[in-house]
Amino acid sequence: MTQLIQHYINGKVVASTSGRTQDVFNPATGEAAAQVALASVDDVEAAVAAARAAAPAWAETAPLKRARILSKFKELIERHQDDLAAAITREHGKVFSDAKGEVTRGLEVVEFACGAPQLLKTQFTDNIGGGIDNWQLRQPLGVTVGITPFNFPFMVPMWMAPMALATGNTFILKPSERDPSPSLMVADLLQQAGLPAGVFNVVQGDKLAVDTLLHHPDVKAVSFVGSTPIAEYIYTEGVRRKGAYPLRVQALGGAKNHLVMMPDANLEQAVDALIGAAYGSAGERCMAISVAVAVGSVADRLIEALVPRVKALKVKNGMEADAEMGPVVTAQHKAKIEAYIADGVQAGARLLVDGRGLKVAGHENGFFLGGSLFDHVKPDMTIYKEEIFGPVLCVVRVPDFASAVELINGHEFGNGVSLFTSDGNTAREFSRRIEVGMVGINVPIPVPMAWHSFGGWKRSLFGDMHAYGEEGIRFYTRYKSVMQRWPQTIGKGAEFTMPVAK
Repeated sequence: MTQLIQHYINGKVVASTSGRTQDVFNPATGEAAAQVALASVDDVEAAVAAARAAAPAWAETAPLKRARILSKFKELIERHQDDLAAAITREHGKVFSDAKGEVTRGLEVVEFACGAPQLLKTQFTDNIGGGIDNWQLRQPLGVTVGITPFNFPFMVPMWMAPMALATGNTFILKPSERDPSPSLMVADLLQQAGLPAGVFNVVQGDKLAVDTLLHHPDVKAVSFVGSTPIAEYIYTEGVRRKGAYPLRVQALGGAKNHLVMMPDANLEQAVDALIGAAYGSAGERCMAISVAVAVGSVADRLIEALVPRVKALKVKNGMEADAEMGPVVTAQHKAKIEAYIADGVQAGARLLVDGRGLKVAGHENGFFLGGSLFDHVKPDMTIYKEEIFGPVLCVVRVPDFASAVELINGHEFGNGVSLFTSDGNTAREFSRRIEVGMVGINVPIPVPMAWHSFGGWKRSLFGDMHAYGEEGIRFYTRYKSVMQRWPQTIGKGAEFTMPVAK
């Protein structure tokens, strides 16, 4: 009998009332391995009701007690890291070692959130004047929601849920319907860690679930990671929401990440970086490098070094120990990537390595593509302008450093960028002048550590605050300033002038 993946509401797995389901595929075999329930409005209402009911007690729970539950959760993740990674590989397709890396990066945010007592500590000023003291509070919002993408079914929820829980909010996760199993594993581990029922809930579903959560008056904040059209939709719907105050929205969208290679860069290091950053996880990363910007004389040497490396990629079932790249997530996504490759050829780019038509022995029906490499890509081509989200690397040739900066700053996305150089002044100028939110200098995928914050610029981020780190604390709390004095210090008589420090 096919497994049916359900919701998790108020501390237990709950059957959906909708009767709607969707297949969950094993990308390596191309077979439907399970089905996932798609929520009804009533299912969403039940999750919100559970989170709303649990919110007051959880908000009043001491930050240290919340941190101890998260610390236990951290221990359980470490104990079950291989199980989580295997579930990711089964439903997403990324290689097992990469899936373990995803779990580790998610775990780092949990570790950061365990510092809730310190993170929520604010400032106090004694006697600002006239016997008045002034301090701040950071208080939870209430019911919060995370809507997460298929490419990181564990890590991205960990960018959100631990931060929301540490700051005293309740949380509803709406994971991708393409790889939903890790969400229930997370729910189970949180329950084992001692999290009270209703504080963390999972609603499986599609656009109906998203829209119901967006417009629910009891939902106070939504964090989203995914494509730019959906991020913009969520942000717009949230701030225009009727019948309640506008949602607080943190919506991370698409990317077109560049790696600029200067002529003085170490060629071997840059090629190693490009191969891993462009083709790791089959290019299904929001921080994947999809454009190599070759400056001046380095272009021919770069192409000469890249072609054999791309052809030699070990594309296999992700559970095989020596696999370097697994399948893409669905047949539909594979077809979309192939259409981009065809469009690039038609537009006049030179396709030096064609990853289409790859068959993996024993997995002939899997959703596999080899690595593809384009040269002489122009800025007006679709393969340059749009996010392909697959194992396709485009090489754009520019004459000098200034042209590289102008090219990148002219793109609508500003998520991540990298520069490979041996010159410190070039690196300094690049990091100051580039209009991108996350910058790597001789680092191909500049994903900030958990105690910093993640997020891009321009159409890669909608909302004012980035994910996790101190920005995450701000997102999931409301700032309140308190001024206090006692009767003995209050002078007699009304004051009609603007109060000032005395």
